[in-house]
Amino acid sequence: MPAIASPPLVLTRLDRDAVAAPERAAALEWIEADGLGGYAASTVLACPTRRYHGLLVARPPGNPRRHVFLSRFEETLEDAQRSFPLSMARYAGLFSPEGFRHLESFEARPHPSFRYRCGPAEVRREVMAVRGRPAVLCRYRVSGAEPGAALVLRPLLPFREADLLTEENGALDPRAAPLPAGIRCRPYESLPAIDLVLDGAPWQFLPAPVWYRGIQFPADQERGYHGREDEFSPGVLRIAVAGEADFVVAATIGAPVEDPSALWRRESEGRRRRAAAVLAARPAADGRVALAADDFLFRAPDGRLGVVAGYPWFGEWGRDTFVALPGLTLARGELAACGEVLAGTLPFLKDGLLPNVYGTSPADSHYGSVDASLWFAWAARHYQRAGAPRARVLDELRPALTEIARAYHDGTGLGIAADAGGLIAAGGPGLNGTWMDARTASGPVTPRDGCAVEINALWYSLLQHVEMLALAAGDRRSAREWQARRLRARRSFLERFWLENGSYLADRWRDGSADRAVRPNMVIAAALEQSPLTRAQRAGVVALARAELLTPRGLRTLSPRDPAYVPRYRGGPRERDEAYHQGTVWPWLLGFYVEASLRAHGTRKAHRAELSALWDALVPELDRAGLGHFSEVFDGDPPHSAGGTFAQAWNTAEYLRSRALLARGRNP
Repeated sequence: MPAIASPPLVLTRLDRDAVAAPERAAALEWIEADGLGGYAASTVLACPTRRYHGLLVARPPGNPRRHVFLSRFEETLEDAQRSFPLSMARYAGLFSPEGFRHLESFEARPHPSFRYRCGPAEVRREVMAVRGRPAVLCRYRVSGAEPGAALVLRPLLPFREADLLTEENGALDPRAAPLPAGIRCRPYESLPAIDLVLDGAPWQFLPAPVWYRGIQFPADQERGYHGREDEFSPGVLRIAVAGEADFVVAATIGAPVEDPSALWRRESEGRRRRAAAVLAARPAADGRVALAADDFLFRAPDGRLGVVAGYPWFGEWGRDTFVALPGLTLARGELAACGEVLAGTLPFLKDGLLPNVYGTSPADSHYGSVDASLWFAWAARHYQRAGAPRARVLDELRPALTEIARAYHDGTGLGIAADAGGLIAAGGPGLNGTWMDARTASGPVTPRDGCAVEINALWYSLLQHVEMLALAAGDRRSAREWQARRLRARRSFLERFWLENGSYLADRWRDGSADRAVRPNMVIAAALEQSPLTRAQRAGVVALARAELLTPRGLRTLSPRDPAYVPRYRGGPRERDEAYHQGTVWPWLLGFYVEASLRAHGTRKAHRAELSALWDALVPELDRAGLGHFSEVFDGDPPHSAGGTFAQAWNTAEYLRSRALLARGRNP
């Protein structure tokens, strides 16, 4: 295989000192998305620490759930004298084998690359998920190997849903069928086969079925989940690597890869060119985040373009999709992609509601969100302002937005309906349909049924939007109807939510009483372009948020002054759910804080620099958990340790949208 030039910038490089401490290095994770909702992911040690880690994690045909097909390769460089393990796994109280002892360096971009020193030999492993195909490529380059040396690869095949774990069982088929350039395994009839194909070096497959028992996933155990499984391996691939060797192993479900080396060249060159272009056009940190945005856009089985909410365990969530959409697309100049996501979701619109969790069709999607449709309207407004074709806005989006507005006003599922004051009441004692939706066996942790502040701010924005669209379409009668509803909603919004004693917004209004808890939902209301608030009122909200919610990692979900505040996001599922929206910090909210601040205080250069510094403080997190990504949440109290998923779409998106707002130098 011809050599490929290095990219102009190596993003996240760890040297020997950084990878020599396995406990610390095992907390650094990378991900390669395949553009279909699947991925390859692990740690910088190539040691899986979560059930979600794997080299080939993909969605089987007709199944919306990700499955881990290939966890990893157990890798050993063997010569006549010694064996050098490259791989790692965690067992009770120990790592085995101890591949970290030979790991010299790790580089994260444009794809993960590991360099090992094994006596006189050097081994480089590179991993790349194939965009648009459930396949992963592993390229190995060996130099300085002694005569008779071989690289031995043993594939470990969990073949189970990513959320689950597997144990040794007799139902598994241990056979491996030969292919012209590899092997095919199908441990279970209910799942597709995996094909392992190799080119570039002499090889042989040696059948040796075995179960690896008691593999542990400490990251799962720390989160209060069971973290032990058994993984099956059908045998070993033995590749001759004496002197120099350069070969590619392709793992895929579906048709086998015909020419792994050629596919590697195409994918690598395309990825390097795109990385160079993105990095050349933006400051270094902004370029890294812009590249990371690609990981979240994916093609669903029906061909539509969607958004993965976060890795490694979230799928396609409606609320997250529409909050993230302007940042993932418009902030990167991708107007057509934004329109494609919006258009692709229209078939899922049902009685004014859009799914909170998407399935393969509306029939198997979950409609449990009060605000997914409202965030859709917010994203549609951004799309329109960015220059969307007039015909698409009026002919496709206007009917959908009008349907949503009528359904919310007249009444639909989830208790949604406009009350006597023209505001949206929704939910119930057992249902939280807003984004603060954590619940335990005792019920919702953060009850927000009734009139929630950001729901009604988004409702007001929608009313004004459909009014404007009616005027643009020449429908003055409808425009007057929506205007009347908007003005009534504005009066009620200010009467119920605006708290003169404190100059901020209540979080919700229910049974004639305002919830005065200081939460970031008021910041969303103050940030919206079409808002019931005056500039002075926006400024009051920003001032209180700055005093009680703002941290170097984003906004807290509850003021530390509140007796219900929980400072740490730690423990098992119940403990984390009880903290999730009770003080835990969410970075995406910083985007709305920036926007609200710009609307309240203007766009002076010094002010924009101050706001930009808030995101600058978060940039080091790109190298602390999910490399190149922002973690989902952080502790409310210093030092604001990371938690949740290691890559979250709306965090990436709001970083990019904020940077675009700050760069414009004019009102949002």
